[in-house]
Amino acid sequence: MSRRTEIYVLVALFAVLGVVLYRMNQSSTATGAGGAQAFDGKFQPLDIQAPQLHLDQLARLKKLEYTGSHRNIFVATPPPPPPKPAGPQSEQAGFVGPRQPPPPPPLEIPAVFFGYATRSHGGRRVAFFTSGDDVLIVAEGDTFLGQYRLVHIDNESADVEEVSTGRHTRVPLIEPPPDQASNQ
Repeated sequence: MSRRTEIYVLVALFAVLGVVLYRMNQSSTATGAGGAQAFDGKFQPLDIQAPQLHLDQLARLKKLEYTGSHRNIFVATPPPPPPKPAGPQSEQAGFVGPRQPPPPPPLEIPAVFFGYATRSHGGRRVAFFTSGDDVLIVAEGDTFLGQYRLVHIDNESADVEEVSTGRHTRVPLIEPPPDQASNQ
């Protein structure tokens, strides 16, 4: 492109810019300095019959007192507790300090301890558990069902520990119901 063509294109661009700026100025003066739309005639002012200050309502609002918690909304700490009534009851208020969480529920083993035996070699005891239709043979110190460890076997119960929490429970020895197949 030659130098002369570049100058013509530049002059044409300035002319287009001038026209756009002129149109924008004309549209802003037509709508007003604030940029509001032209009046369309649909505005209806509120119908107030005796416009005056209601001093009785203002006086009532001035007497109103806030009875809420008076909490500072810009502070993340909880609001202070409400004041206790004075008297002999407040001295016997009871618990002071943080509340302890409730104790964990008792450990439930999803298996039934129905017998034990002593191995002939080594003398270690093994326990027999049922979990659904499965029969588990577990030696002392071994884990079963992926989360329980058999700690000790007594004649009437087995001491079982939950591996993840270290909680213990005693599982009583329950005699299995008589086999229906042997009764027939």
